[in-house]
This record gives sequence, structure tokens and C-alpha cells, in this order.
Amino acid sequence: MKKVGYFLILIGLLLTIFTTVTFFSRERVAKIGDVNITANKRHHLKWSPLTGIAVMGIGGVVLWMSAKKK
Repeated sequence: MKKVGYFLILIGLLLTIFTTVTFFSRERVAKIGDVNITANKRHHLKWSPLTGIAVMGIGGVVLWMSAKKK
């Protein structure tokens, strides 16, 4: 259980620091005969830093509960 708690704290820290992920997808713009014209389309995935803080809190509770069982 300690590993899960540490993992959740690490993920929460990363979610707090990095609040946006950008990725690209290819989109077909035109097709003329055998020629395909594509364009890269940018997508942003955003979340609140409070999400990372909440995940870190859950990881802290998991660590606290695993230490309490011993």
C-alpha cells in the first residue's frame, strides 16, 4: 500500500506542476485523386491544479492508513 501512496503523491505533484498537455492529430484537409493533403491539428488537455492537490491528499491518506495498520 505504501507504493500506491507514493505513486499517487508523485502523480498529484506532476498534475499540479503540469496543468496542460498538448498533443497533435492528423486531419485530412483535401483529397484530389491520389494526392492527400493533411494538416496537424493541435489539441490541449487542461485541468485545474486543485486536481493534483486532491490526488496528493488521497495519496497521503493511503500512506497514513497503511502506517496505521502496523
